[in-house]
Amino acid sequence: MIDVFIVGAGPAGLSAANVCAKNGLKVKVVDEFMKAGGRLLGQLHEEPDGTWWNGIEEAKKLNDEAQQLKVEVDCGVSVYNIKKQNKSWKVYTTKGKFQTKALLLATGAAETAIPIPGWTLPGVMSIGAAQVMTNVHRVKVGDRGVVVGINILSAAITRELQLAGIEVSSMYLPGKNIATGDHGNPILTMKSMLKVASLAPSKLIRIGSKLMKSESLHPLALKFYPKSGIKVWGMPVHLRKAVIEIVGEKKVEGVRVAKVDLNGEPIVSTEEFIPVDFVCIAGGLYPLVELAAITGCPFQYVSELGGHVPVHSEKMKTPLEGLYVAGNITGIESAKVAMKQGTVAGYSVVQDLSNKKEAFQVQLKQAIQTVEETRNQAVIQFHPDIRTGRKKVYMSFKDKGLMKKRDFYGT
Repeated sequence: MIDVFIVGAGPAGLSAANVCAKNGLKVKVVDEFMKAGGRLLGQLHEEPDGTWWNGIEEAKKLNDEAQQLKVEVDCGVSVYNIKKQNKSWKVYTTKGKFQTKALLLATGAAETAIPIPGWTLPGVMSIGAAQVMTNVHRVKVGDRGVVVGINILSAAITRELQLAGIEVSSMYLPGKNIATGDHGNPILTMKSMLKVASLAPSKLIRIGSKLMKSESLHPLALKFYPKSGIKVWGMPVHLRKAVIEIVGEKKVEGVRVAKVDLNGEPIVSTEEFIPVDFVCIAGGLYPLVELAAITGCPFQYVSELGGHVPVHSEKMKTPLEGLYVAGNITGIESAKVAMKQGTVAGYSVVQDLSNKKEAFQVQLKQAIQTVEETRNQAVIQFHPDIRTGRKKVYMSFKDKGLMKKRDFYGT
């Protein structure tokens, strides 16, 4: 019998594992990828203070600590079933079955696909795949390409590709269709990006975004949006042009781009061909929740969190006894927030398995407060209304009578 079984060796899973191991619990962590670290492995960006956030180094720190604490981290392992057995959980993996007192799901997130004509050609990939190939495997994805889909994730990774010496000629909207939905809408895209414009490298963009607080001005701004796009890091970002087709015989040879109206509809006779050898498609992220569904955990759809998420408390506890969640499975946020959530989940497990529950009350409360502080300071926020989304889930948990009042600090 294992004390704690953790699915996901990313920032949340490893952080939780280390807290549990420090407090004397036997911990096993599994991950389907070949290396521990999760999405940390592909991250590299400059902080506002000029320092660099190197995800590979952060992952190494967490993994080294786990090894020192005798945490069993097993990579290349998939979990395909989970069953509740009395007061324990039985986890079915590709390397055997395991019985555990506490089960933490830290499975992270997956990318939303945006289908565009020609998207099955070799040379077309998700923006996240380009990030992993570049920063993890050190494989050059191509010589010159475009990014289709304008959001905070694609902007951050595009910069990483540039830093690796890869030419990204432009960022475009995807051609509007039933599948691309809001991603192909210029006004909605502008609205979402204005909320994170304070992070823009251009002072002109930052000042301009402050003048665009009134939504009534957005259509006017788009009407006069520069035909050549607005340059960010020397690369034009187009809100009035969309990629309507990826072109090539046996591989990507270019994209067909058309000007679009304020609703994202292509304008007749405005098409042009842009030669490129790779295309990155960015549709955003959604919580990876399949394993939570297998357990029977209740869900709630919260758009601010990226989709359906397991109902949980601030302590990262679900309504099911012995089941915990942490990281992007609970909603799309930065790796720093995921790490702090993992710490909360770790203390929750330790407290629940301890004979002296009150002894960990202070640490748990402080860990919850640290999550909120980290969220407030996050450089990259995938949704500006993340706090509203969090409150919805916590209140749902509370309203259903699934959590005692003491689980809510300060509410």
